[in-house]
Amino acid sequence: MPDATFAPGYPVARARFLAAAKGAGAAIETIPHPGRGPDNGALATDLAWIGPKDAPAILLMVSATHGVEGHCGSGAQSAWLERNEAALLPTGVAVLMVHAINPHGFAWTRRVNEDNVDLNRNWIDFTAPLPDNTGYDALADVIVPSIWDETQKQRYKAAVAAYIKSHGEAGLMKAISGGQYHHPGGIFYGGTAPVWSRETLSAIFRERLGHAAHVSIIDFHTGLGPSGYGEPIISAPHGSAIANRARARHGLTATPIGGPESASAELSGDWMGAAPALLPDAEVTGIALEFGTVPTNMVIDALRADAWLHGHGDPLSPEGQAIKARMLAAFYTNTDHWRGMVEGQSLVAARQAVAGLKLALQQG
Repeated sequence: MPDATFAPGYPVARARFLAAAKGAGAAIETIPHPGRGPDNGALATDLAWIGPKDAPAILLMVSATHGVEGHCGSGAQSAWLERNEAALLPTGVAVLMVHAINPHGFAWTRRVNEDNVDLNRNWIDFTAPLPDNTGYDALADVIVPSIWDETQKQRYKAAVAAYIKSHGEAGLMKAISGGQYHHPGGIFYGGTAPVWSRETLSAIFRERLGHAAHVSIIDFHTGLGPSGYGEPIISAPHGSAIANRARARHGLTATPIGGPESASAELSGDWMGAAPALLPDAEVTGIALEFGTVPTNMVIDALRADAWLHGHGDPLSPEGQAIKARMLAAFYTNTDHWRGMVEGQSLVAARQAVAGLKLALQQG
């Protein structure tokens, strides 16, 4: 497995993806982002299309929904291109790769976007009242305190222990990670309006996928579950047509989000759950492929430190760089073993999706 497909930073990852896309003969488009990276470099979401533009079946692969997790997703996308998987596509099946839908988070080693918004909590109806999360409200001051010192860390541990005693581990994870809309400096914040990345992805669906009869989606994620294991997570309930198709294509380990078998807590505002409504004339089947890294408490602590840093500290300071190193370690495991597991399972998932699309076309 070539380590080069897993890049050490956004600019290198982007360059490698574009080179791989060009080498695969893809049609490439660039959507500039209005912000800049920590090196003052340009940010963008890049698209690579392989196959006929009017293909009735399309595999969509998306990286960096949660910015820093783009190290994994970009590597998986580049590996697919470099392996010449495009040569195996059946007639009528095309592939669209969306590289770095949240380029700000990727470049700044953040899970969130330029507004501290979690893109997978942003896909709600903002004309309706914002969802409440009383559990997060109760813990907000200790989750992201204004001062990052040992005293505040001990306060957090005590508050978490008390919450677990009253609500259980699952209740704690739902409170912390399920999504919240009233603490803009906190973690898992969903925002107050659709953000740039949501608007961009919506336009991609509308303008490039609207003609398709069948769309299969793989959205690459990291940070939950056993190290290196890629859990296929479905944003649809057990027994639904979407869940049944996803399990038929990706196996019985594909689990609905928030269920007892899933590493992810139930959440509000994820884009995969919104995808079928964006393509009402298509049969949409999708999974979030979630690769485990480190224990969940370490992931949460890294997110808390990063939120404090961007709200109260200096991301470019030595302290900031140490926190960034923790963030990267929480969402990307820099070993050949882990990278090999990611590349292999991602390749299998893509081949399963393509086989499912081929069968859907044959069945009419």
